[in-house]
Amino acid sequence: MSNPPFQPTVLFTAFEPSGDDHAAAVIARLRELYPKLRICAWGGRKMEAAGAEIIEFTGDDAVMGMPGLAKIREHQRINSEIEKWLESNPISVHVPVDSPAANFPVCKLTKAAGARVVHLVAPQLWAWAPWRIRKLRRLTDHVMCVLPFEQDWFRARGVEATFVGHPLFDKSLDTDALDEQIQGWPKGQQNIALMPGSRPSEMKKNFPLLLAAYIKLNNEHKDMRGVVAATREAIEPELRRIAKDAGLEWPDSLLIKHSSTDAVVRWCDMAMVVSGTVTLQIAKQHRPMVIVYKLGRVLWTALGRWLIQTKYITLPNLIAGREICPELVPHFGGSEPIADRVVGLLEDPEAFSTQVRELEAIGKVYDEQNAAENAARIIARYAGLEPI
Repeated sequence: MSNPPFQPTVLFTAFEPSGDDHAAAVIARLRELYPKLRICAWGGRKMEAAGAEIIEFTGDDAVMGMPGLAKIREHQRINSEIEKWLESNPISVHVPVDSPAANFPVCKLTKAAGARVVHLVAPQLWAWAPWRIRKLRRLTDHVMCVLPFEQDWFRARGVEATFVGHPLFDKSLDTDALDEQIQGWPKGQQNIALMPGSRPSEMKKNFPLLLAAYIKLNNEHKDMRGVVAATREAIEPELRRIAKDAGLEWPDSLLIKHSSTDAVVRWCDMAMVVSGTVTLQIAKQHRPMVIVYKLGRVLWTALGRWLIQTKYITLPNLIAGREICPELVPHFGGSEPIADRVVGLLEDPEAFSTQVRELEAIGKVYDEQNAAENAARIIARYAGLEPI
């Protein structure tokens, strides 16, 4: 009797909402190319919808920065579960998605189990921990980069890397559908989007700043309207609680829309946004933005200012190589500087249109790439699958 045909298994691990987004696009393309490929994951709902077999859902309570003891224990438990699962589920390729602190211990397990490790979204070692390149070399076979300058940076340090593009730019937006979705949303003289992030810790720190800045702006511009983009429905009561705890009264002119980030961006004239992947969603539609991320001054003085290696921190400015969007990162103050920069853009048509042109240029960087296609084919190659 002949041996059964080789059937590889690919394991994805993603631990935050942006990782769920990135992985889902690649999983969907792998499923189209190789319908019988077994794809398993510790990941989110979008990965499941794309065709992954979810072993455990992760990412709804992701953290950034120094995790608490409960989160450390949670990841230790997950690592133990993955180690047990690998004993009876040999894999060909492990695809860790972003989140290097959470994924590096998993990579160690999958490497020990004989898998090839192909990172999706490069760990941003060039920004905060270049000395960890030796660890990455041990724990990866290939890094798939979503920022254009990363490929050369990693290759120069002995890590195989490819700029694959970014999943956010793979498909054109259905603007007709977005216009239909926002039909009936209130419109003012100025329409401001508030993007508070997806992690509970960053919402708690940053949303009061965005809300206070909006209140100040709205008091000075009575015809202003605002929409808060929540990543999911369950976040709305949390945002209202954060506002109440901060002593801020919710303005009548401010709505919350959940699971509608692209529609919110389509609706707005500009955005106040917590630094993260969502800045590229805004850039895709060429909407000017002011970017903020609040950090503790003591932590930044003690650690952050020594660890961060780049002049800029936010994605649009990193890609452009200069500050094209006002960047208050890290931000130690109150809401006034945020509101002032919004006013600076609204009252200076040349500055407003200049940022629009710069954001259009970022989109052109990705025009010739298809991240899902490129990443799926790299993963397939490491899994030993025949090219299609």
